[in-house]
Amino acid sequence: MDRNSISQIRKELESCIGKRIQLKANKGRKKTIIREGIIENAYPSIFTVSFENEFNSPRMVSYSYTDILTHTVEVKIIPGNLNNVAL
Repeated sequence: MDRNSISQIRKELESCIGKRIQLKANKGRKKTIIREGIIENAYPSIFTVSFENEFNSPRMVSYSYTDILTHTVEVKIIPGNLNNVAL
Protein backbone atom coordinates (compact mmCIF):
# COMPACT_ATOMS: atom_id res chain seq x y z
CA MET A 1 0.00 0.00 0.00
CA ASP A 2 1.41 3.35 -1.03
CA ARG A 3 1.78 5.68 1.94
CA ASN A 4 1.80 8.83 -0.25
CA SER A 5 -1.62 7.99 -1.64
CA ILE A 6 -3.15 7.70 1.83
CA SER A 7 -1.63 11.00 2.95
CA GLN A 8 -2.85 12.66 -0.26
CA ILE A 9 -6.38 11.35 0.33
CA ARG A 10 -6.26 12.64 3.91
CA LYS A 11 -5.15 16.12 2.78
CA GLU A 12 -7.95 16.29 0.21
CA LEU A 13 -10.54 15.26 2.81
CA GLU A 14 -9.18 17.75 5.35
CA SER A 15 -9.85 20.52 2.82
CA CYS A 16 -13.46 19.30 2.53
CA ILE A 17 -14.35 19.40 6.23
CA GLY A 18 -17.79 20.95 6.68
CA LYS A 19 -18.87 20.38 3.08
CA ARG A 20 -21.84 18.30 1.98
CA ILE A 21 -20.89 15.06 0.24
CA GLN A 22 -22.46 12.04 -1.40
CA LEU A 23 -20.99 8.83 -0.04
CA LYS A 24 -21.29 5.47 -1.77
CA ALA A 25 -20.18 2.53 0.39
CA ASN A 26 -19.89 -1.09 -0.69
CA LYS A 27 -21.00 -3.26 2.23
CA GLY A 28 -20.31 -6.58 0.47
CA ARG A 29 -22.58 -9.21 -1.10
CA LYS A 30 -24.22 -6.75 -3.48
CA LYS A 31 -25.12 -4.35 -0.65
CA THR A 32 -24.36 -0.74 -1.51
CA ILE A 33 -25.53 2.35 0.36
CA ILE A 34 -25.66 5.85 -1.08
CA ARG A 35 -26.19 8.70 1.39
CA GLU A 36 -25.60 12.40 1.69
CA GLY A 37 -23.82 13.81 4.69
CA ILE A 38 -21.24 16.30 5.96
CA ILE A 39 -17.58 15.56 6.61
CA GLU A 40 -17.17 16.37 10.30
CA ASN A 41 -13.48 15.71 10.96
CA ALA A 42 -10.35 14.07 9.57
CA TYR A 43 -8.14 12.20 12.01
CA PRO A 44 -4.76 10.54 11.29
CA SER A 45 -6.31 7.14 10.47
CA ILE A 46 -10.02 7.80 9.89
CA PHE A 47 -12.50 10.49 8.84
CA THR A 48 -16.01 10.98 10.19
CA VAL A 49 -19.22 11.75 8.32
CA SER A 50 -22.47 12.94 9.87
CA PHE A 51 -25.71 11.66 8.30
CA GLU A 52 -29.30 12.67 8.99
CA ASN A 53 -31.79 9.82 9.25
CA GLU A 54 -35.57 9.74 8.92
CA PHE A 55 -35.96 10.69 12.60
CA ASN A 56 -33.89 13.91 12.17
CA SER A 57 -31.20 12.71 14.55
CA PRO A 58 -27.59 12.87 13.37
CA ARG A 59 -25.63 9.66 12.99
CA MET A 60 -21.84 9.74 13.00
CA VAL A 61 -20.02 7.13 10.89
CA SER A 62 -16.27 6.70 10.51
CA TYR A 63 -14.32 5.36 7.54
CA SER A 64 -10.63 4.80 7.00
CA TYR A 65 -8.58 6.31 4.19
CA THR A 66 -7.79 2.81 2.94
CA ASP A 67 -11.52 2.38 2.21
CA ILE A 68 -11.18 5.13 -0.39
CA LEU A 69 -7.89 3.75 -1.66
CA THR A 70 -9.41 0.29 -2.19
CA HIS A 71 -12.61 1.78 -3.71
CA THR A 72 -14.83 0.36 -0.96
CA VAL A 73 -16.01 3.93 -0.33
CA GLU A 74 -16.49 6.66 -2.95
CA VAL A 75 -16.84 10.30 -1.90
CA LYS A 76 -18.21 13.05 -4.16
CA ILE A 77 -18.64 16.69 -3.26
CA ILE A 78 -22.20 17.85 -3.97
CA PRO A 79 -22.17 20.39 -6.84
CA GLY A 80 -23.75 23.16 -4.74
CA ASN A 81 -20.26 23.81 -3.33
CA LEU A 82 -17.49 25.59 -5.22
CA ASN A 83 -15.15 22.58 -5.38
CA ASN A 84 -16.42 19.60 -7.37
CA VAL A 85 -13.86 16.98 -6.43
CA ALA A 86 -14.42 13.24 -6.68
CA LEU A 87 -12.27 10.95 -4.53
